[in-house]
Amino acid sequence: MADTVTAQAVFDALLADDMTHIVGVPDNGTAEIFALAAAHEDVRLLTVTREGEALAVASGLWIGGKEPVVVIQNTGLLESGDSLRGTAFRMGAPLLLLVSVRGYAKMVSSDHQINIDRAAGQVAQTMKRAEIDSVALLTEPTLRAWNVPCVSCRIDADVSQIAATWAHARLAGHPAAILLPYTLQ
Repeated sequence: MADTVTAQAVFDALLADDMTHIVGVPDNGTAEIFALAAAHEDVRLLTVTREGEALAVASGLWIGGKEPVVVIQNTGLLESGDSLRGTAFRMGAPLLLLVSVRGYAKMVSSDHQINIDRAAGQVAQTMKRAEIDSVALLTEPTLRAWNVPCVSCRIDADVSQIAATWAHARLAGHPAAILLPYTLQ
């Protein structure tokens, strides 16, 4: 069964948790979330040019008493590590990161072989495989290395984890992430 999480379910969960802003770099996978934010009278949409900029802008909004959500793709997440470390973590900004995981579908379809490769210590070899988008393979381990808790939302029922994940970020005083399939319905 294909993953089916809808942008509307994610957006509704964010609204229920007092989101004030969507900050991010639009991409095809999360375009519907950006469209919902643009059309909503109580949510401010701020698009930026780089993911590190999204983290800095969202951290500033948080200091100003707002509740921003950062929406980025996993490739940009990896690019934005210094902003995550030097701005969001240093400031203690409890940002919620919605991360669309490019390459996830291909990774899942090859999951059995990837697990065998991981067990055999062959991650570097797995990253060379043409049918795998290595950014999907690196997303969760990178978040763990950065001490960013993350959960996956693969179906609409999973969006119930958004509130708990954001509550954890607020309690811990640092970002937490929700991983989404690359393309939302």
